[in-house]
Amino acid sequence: MSEEAAGPAARGLHDAVLHRVGRDVVEGAVPAGSVHSLERLAERYGVSRTVVREVVKVLEAMHVVDSRRRVGITVLPASRWNVLDPLIVRWRLAGSQRAAQLLALSEVRLAVEPVAAGLAARRATAEQCGALTEAVVGMTTSARVPDLEAYLGHDSVFHRTLLLASGNEAFAAMAEMVQEVLSARTHHHLMPAVPEAEAVRHHWQIAEAVTAGDAETAERVMREVVRESMAAMTAAFPTTG
Repeated sequence: MSEEAAGPAARGLHDAVLHRVGRDVVEGAVPAGSVHSLERLAERYGVSRTVVREVVKVLEAMHVVDSRRRVGITVLPASRWNVLDPLIVRWRLAGSQRAAQLLALSEVRLAVEPVAAGLAARRATAEQCGALTEAVVGMTTSARVPDLEAYLGHDSVFHRTLLLASGNEAFAAMAEMVQEVLSARTHHHLMPAVPEAEAVRHHWQIAEAVTAGDAETAERVMREVVRESMAAMTAAFPTTG
């Protein structure tokens, strides 16, 4: 079977090459301003031109590269990238830029999530309120075990639901970015071995405030949650502040 054959194997190959190229670009191994041909990239990554062509399409959509006939594939500077794209966030968090990325994205979260929590208290549906409560129940249970992967799953659902419940589509679009930040903290060992009881308590307070329509409390406590996360990150990377 050829590597371009349809099916899960082909998709897996495409994704693997996309992640390799993406990581090389964000780490500078494939530097901004460099120009490449499909043939050169295919040879570098040991795959066919068809696979590379599909990968380039994805990177173009992120404004990571620009592909033009008679010119080639040009790697664009970081200032042109869609820096909140979840894949770019993931690649940066997996590499040498982790500390700077965590700080920058935490600052974005501080600007967005408290406001989103306040809006959710005004706009959340009964179903969304139930989902927030269910997520915190899951966080509470997994924190006691402890099971960090299960905790991450419930925490991710909580933050995604809150952003969606804000009723603001721009905030909702940041849900995957926030999930990547939460995942990075867990998978790069930046979370305590046992989730802190205070963090769980704050999530309970937010869920209860949203359900009660208490926008002021929801916003205030969410600000505390993000600030505590920033403080933990600063402690892990003391040179980033």
